Amino acid sequence: MKSLSKLQTVLLIGFLVLVWGINWPLSKYALTYVPPILFSGIRTLLGALLLLIVALPRIRQLRWRQSWPVYAVTAAVNITLYYGLQTIGLGYLPSGLFSAIVFIQPVLVGIFSWLWLGESMNALKITGLLLGFAGVGTICVGSSGMTGHISVTGILLALGSALSWAAGTVYVKKKAQHVDPIWMVTMQLLLGGIFMSGAGSLMERWSEIDWEPAFIGSLLFISIFVIAIGWLVFYKLIDSGEASKVASYTFMIPIVAIISGTLFLHEQLTYSLLIGIALIVISIYFVNRQPRRRAAAGN
Repeated sequence: MKSLSKLQTVLLIGFLVLVWGINWPLSKYALTYVPPILFSGIRTLLGALLLLIVALPRIRQLRWRQSWPVYAVTAAVNITLYYGLQTIGLGYLPSGLFSAIVFIQPVLVGIFSWLWLGESMNALKITGLLLGFAGVGTICVGSSGMTGHISVTGILLALGSALSWAAGTVYVKKKAQHVDPIWMVTMQLLLGGIFMSGAGSLMERWSEIDWEPAFIGSLLFISIFVIAIGWLVFYKLIDSGEASKVASYTFMIPIVAIISGTLFLHEQLTYSLLIGIALIVISIYFVNRQPRRRAAAGN
């Protein structure tokens, strides 16, 4: 895979942080027009259909017979659980608060990579893990003090979303060399989108969708930029050897979500939320930071 220039890397990471950050308050806004499971299914299915345009010329690399178990697992974990829990959970918590909890995901990836992939666990990573959980705790306690109560359901859905995304990320790390990345993301979106659209059709009513221009615009933006192009950019960065940079900049996504949620949805910005985000930012830095190698003997 051709490596990216420094400018291309900066532009692609900036694009990813911006659209994935805006996604949170925009999704919460869209949920005022549509039931959550149907919305999760529709936006994912639309994104998958757009990606098919890119994937079909690579049809020989689909390898369905050999790769369908990987497609099924990633669809269940990265799409059905991650997007499903995320969309439902936004109905219980402000978008900035919800995204701040979900983005403990890089910390959880550190734990799962240690347990399942045999990656090293050092003092920096342990410190980062503890700080990450402290950050989530600070956010939850602060939210409870601000409102007099806290939505346990919302917190659990956010943590479930983070856990599923982390598990899916580690699974992809383990299986990525066996499948084509474009087909993997296309099939996980397609299978997950079909499943959630079917589940939404059984549990909710299509007649409850208010097809206002504002909703259609939000749906198209999320399907095109957040899901279809966003995942393509993500895998382009990963394939070009920029995985560590993507991981180190994920902390900016909830910050964008909080700022846009405050500006456009008038969500409250509290000191506890800022402190919690700061702890999570530091935790992600520690978890992804490589310890300095000791100088060679004799130097």
